[in-house]
Formats: sequence, structure tokens, C-alpha cells
Amino acid sequence: MSRLVTIYGGSGFVGRYIARRMAQKGWRVRVAVRRPHEAIFVKPYGVVGQVAPVACNLRDDDSVRSVMHGADAVINCVGTFDRRGKNNFDAIQVEGARRVARMAAETGVGRMVQISAIGADTGSPSIYAQTKAKGEEAVLEHMPDAVILRPSVIFGAEDSFFNRFAGMARISPILPVVGASTKFQPVYVDNVAEAAVMGATGDAAPGIYELGGPDVHTFRELMHQMLEVIRRRRLIMNIPFAIARPLGAAMDGVQFLSGGLIPAQITRDQVASLKRDNVVADDANGFAALGIRPTAMEAVLSDYLWRFRPSGQYSDIKESARNLRQG
Repeated sequence: MSRLVTIYGGSGFVGRYIARRMAQKGWRVRVAVRRPHEAIFVKPYGVVGQVAPVACNLRDDDSVRSVMHGADAVINCVGTFDRRGKNNFDAIQVEGARRVARMAAETGVGRMVQISAIGADTGSPSIYAQTKAKGEEAVLEHMPDAVILRPSVIFGAEDSFFNRFAGMARISPILPVVGASTKFQPVYVDNVAEAAVMGATGDAAPGIYELGGPDVHTFRELMHQMLEVIRRRRLIMNIPFAIARPLGAAMDGVQFLSGGLIPAQITRDQVASLKRDNVVADDANGFAALGIRPTAMEAVLSDYLWRFRPSGQYSDIKESARNLRQG
């Protein structure tokens, strides 16, 4: 019988790429999510019955244990940007990760992969980064041979980074950013998935890997590249941290008072995290240690950001016609 992997959060941005790759490897894939009826799109990743969405509540022992039954490996992709509510930072990124690792140890699961984030640090000013670090510690307490992946900002067709700002550029002449000089090392989602699969299959040695793409850019430079891809000219306006902090606090308050109906465009915690560069440390293990060659942004961005161009899918055709007329 083929081996089985349970992927917590397997229908999310990163999880779906991992699920597809695991299915291609011939594994049976159990996609553990809160709403399995919204994850049926993962079924065609394999043959009939190979990939199955199942209901799971990461805050409940029995729920986590039941979807792990019989698994040879587990991968935890679940994260959150919510400070409040039942699924807050601590509940998901610390206790949720601890629960998965504890259950894996108790049930004899052979391998575990934890998706964390660059910047995970208990001393960080960002609560998000603090809880990511505490989640790593909780995982290693129960599964000391786990593979922990710390990606920088992740890009890909379903990302909430470039898609978000490209959407803003379509309707606004100004792109406001916090931390324009902060450095990032964007990483392609399928490269992260490849690393996760190596961890689950035993092709990666246990330990922590920081994952970044081939290039490092400031926030402002990333916005310039995005604007070039979508063929738009916009003013990139840096919002100083002194202004961003109270702005984030105000938006947090609006989100809280609206019961989450009005999402915060920037939070206090995001402002805090943007004060630190989001790049691979010089002494960290990364893609090179895994034998993976990371994909450059230039090779991917136009494949999914074309819809934000003034003429959408017809932009290249119109440009070619214009060049012909000029010729």
C-alpha cells in the first residue's frame, strides 16, 4: 500500500502545492482543513481517491489525532495573521503546532515538516514572529527530528502579496507602503513545496532551513518590479513608522469593532514586523543544502499578474500591433 501523508492546511496557498507534489510522488494525501467542502479542488491532484479533503479542527486533540491515523508523515502549513478570536496567533501557531507534533510523537508518525517563517524569534517586536518561534520550539520538543522551513515572503498565482498591491495599483494612482527600505527575499511557492516534500519523504536532513529566492530587494524595488509587469505607472509613497504605528492601531480597532467585517489593511503587528529585513541569514541552511535551485520572480510574475494590466490578456498583442504600425 502506498504511503500516507496528512497535510494540515493542505488547501491553503502553500499546502495545495505540497499536496500536488506529494500526489505526484505516489503518496496518498489527506488534506486536513476546517471546511473540506471548500477544498474539493485538490481531488484532481491525483487519481480517484488518492487525495482526500477531511475535516479537522487544529484546536481539538481528537480531531487532530483522527486525521493523522495511519500517516507516515505529517506536514503543518497552518498559520494565521489574526491576533484575536479563537484562531489567534497563540492558538494556531503555538498550541496548534504543539498539538500536531505531540500527536505525531504519540502515534508513531515517522516524519514531520513545520512551515514557519523567516524572522521567527521569541525576541521579535512582532507577536506573529514570536509565536512562529514558540511553535518551532513546541514542535522540536515532541519531534526533535522535524524539518522546519522558514520562507521569506512567498509569491505565486494565489499569493496575497503581489496580487494585493497589483489590485491596488489598478484603482489608485498611489501605492502606500510601510517600510519601503525593508529588504525581502521573495521565494516561489512551488520551491517551498519541493522543500517540504523532501522533508516528508526523508530526502532532507532534520533541521531548520531558511528559504529565499535568488534575489534580495527592498519593498520599494519589489513594487517597481510589480508595476513594470502590470504596465502601470504609480507613485510609491512610503509611510513612516511613526505614522504607521497609530494607523495600524486604528485599523486594528476598526476590525475589532466591526467583528472582522472590515479587515485591517495594516495592523500594528505587521508594522512591527516590517522594521526587520526578511532575508536568509548568512549562516543558515537553505535551498543549497537541499539541492534546490530557486526560481526567480521574473520567470513567474507575468504568468499571473497579466490580469492587472490595462488591457489584461491583450496587452502583449496591442503592444505588438503598435510596434508594427510604428515600423
